[in-house]
Amino acid sequence: MMSGESDGSTSPLPERERDAARELAADLYNALAAGDRERLVALLHSRFEGRTTEGLPFELGGVYRGPDAMRRDFWGRVAKHYTARAVPTQFNWLDDGRLAITGRYTGSARVGHGKLDAEFIHILTFTQGRISGLIQLTDSERWRAALTPDSGLRAVEFSVTHGIAVLRLNRPYHRNAIDQTMADDLYEAAQRCAARSDLRALVILGNGPTFTVGGDITVFADTEPAELSTTLRRMVTPYHEALRIFAELPAPVVTAVHGSVGGGGLGMVYCADVALAAEGTKFATGFSALGLSGDGGTSWYLPRLVGMRRAQALYQGRVLDAREAREWGLISDVIDPEQLEQIALNRAETLAAGPTRAYAEVRALLRNSESSTLSEQLTAEIDALARTAATVDAARAVRSFITKSKPTFEGR
Repeated sequence: MMSGESDGSTSPLPERERDAARELAADLYNALAAGDRERLVALLHSRFEGRTTEGLPFELGGVYRGPDAMRRDFWGRVAKHYTARAVPTQFNWLDDGRLAITGRYTGSARVGHGKLDAEFIHILTFTQGRISGLIQLTDSERWRAALTPDSGLRAVEFSVTHGIAVLRLNRPYHRNAIDQTMADDLYEAAQRCAARSDLRALVILGNGPTFTVGGDITVFADTEPAELSTTLRRMVTPYHEALRIFAELPAPVVTAVHGSVGGGGLGMVYCADVALAAEGTKFATGFSALGLSGDGGTSWYLPRLVGMRRAQALYQGRVLDAREAREWGLISDVIDPEQLEQIALNRAETLAAGPTRAYAEVRALLRNSESSTLSEQLTAEIDALARTAATVDAARAVRSFITKSKPTFEGR
C-alpha cells in the first residue's frame, strides 16, 4: 500500500511502490491526453487536492478540492480555452516520498490560436494506490501570451493599461457594421478580458462617425437566400458569446456611443454598467425592416430596461434620440459629443480605483435577480457579502471609515 497524505505529510516509498506510483503518474498523462474521464476517476483519490499556479488566465490558478473539482473546473476549463497537452520528460523522487515531474505544455489557444509552449513541474502525492495531490508550477505568462498572438485583431482595437481595457470598434468606413471578422474579434477581445486577473474596468468605444449600425447588411445582400440562415448563425454565435462574457466580467463595463446604434449592436449598450451617449445619438433595433427577429440580447434586455410596451414599440420600429433613450432607461447619461470619450475614460478610471471584487458581486447579483425568488436572492446576498467581507479592500475600507480617511482599493 502506498503511504502519504495530500497535505504533504509523506514518507519515502519502497522501491516496489515507487514503480507502481510512477506507472500511476504515466497513466495520468495518458488519460489527460485522451480525455479519458473514467480513467481519471480511477486514478484520483477521493481526497485529492490540486494546487495550480496563481496568475493563470481565466482564474485557473488556485486550489481544487476533490477529483471532480480538478477534472471539471481545472482540466475541463483548460480544454475549453486551449488545445494543450502535458508532456512529461523527467521523473524524480523527492526525499519526502512525493514524485516531481518536469515537462512541457504544448498546444495552442482556441481563441487567437497563439502557440502554447510552457515548462511545468508537477509534484504528485500518493495515498492508498491513488494520486491524492498535485502541485502545478508553470509560467503563467506563456499561457497568457498564447491568447494574444502577434497577428492581432483586424476589426477592433484592444489595449489594456493599468488594468483598464479599451475596446474600439474599428470599421469606420463601414459605420462599424458587424461582420464575421468583427464578431470573431469581439469574441477574442472578450476572451482576453476574461483571461486577465488584473482587469479593473472595460471601456467600449467606436471609431468613426457611428458607434455601430448593427449587422452588416451588405453581407446579408451578398449571401444566397438559402445560405443566409447558416451565415447569420455562424456570425452571431461568437458575437453573442462575446456579449455573455462582457456581461459576466468581474469588473465594470463602460460603453460610450455616438452617431447611431442599431440592431444587434445595442448588445454592447445593454451589457454596460455605465452607458453614455453623445447628444444626438439615434437608437433603433431595425430588425422588423429586414424581416428578422433580432439578436444582441435585445429580447432579454429591453423588457427589463424599458418595460414590455416600450420594448414592443422599439421592435416595431420606434427610433429614440439620446435624451429619449435616457428617459426610457436605455442609457445612463447624455454627454456633449466633444467630451464623450474623455468622460467615459474618466468614469472607467474612477471605477477601476474602486472595490473591484465588490463591483463583480453586485454585477452578478443584479444580473441574476430577475430569475431568482426573493428567498434565493437574500441567500445570494449573504453569500456575496461574506465573500466581499473577506477581501483586503473591505478590511481597508472599514479601517478608513473608523479613522475618517480615504481608502485605497486594490481590487482584491
